[in-house]
Amino acid sequence: MSFQAYLDTIEVKTGLTPRQLITLAGERGFKDPATKAGTIVDWLKEDYGLGRGHAMALVHVIKNGPRIDSKHVGTAGAHRDDSDELWLDGKASRPAD
Repeated sequence: MSFQAYLDTIEVKTGLTPRQLITLAGERGFKDPATKAGTIVDWLKEDYGLGRGHAMALVHVIKNGPRIDSKHVGTAGAHRDDSDELWLDGKASRPAD
């Protein structure tokens, strides 16, 4: 599953876009570099029913922003993404490629 696919699935499961969840994480103080990933994972599991893999994808974005390593762009593997910039504003509003 690509990184973007994880984020799209999070939106389907929670009804919130990744950007909305990032805003909620910020309101809880989770953007603080001292916040451990496990704290965020626990919140996402308890409040939204996300599993560890999906939660960790969102942790990456909360902590590092929407850029991913370009080594995953254009590869043939299952984790291939089309861009090194993830779309955070919802599947329906993503521009066509």
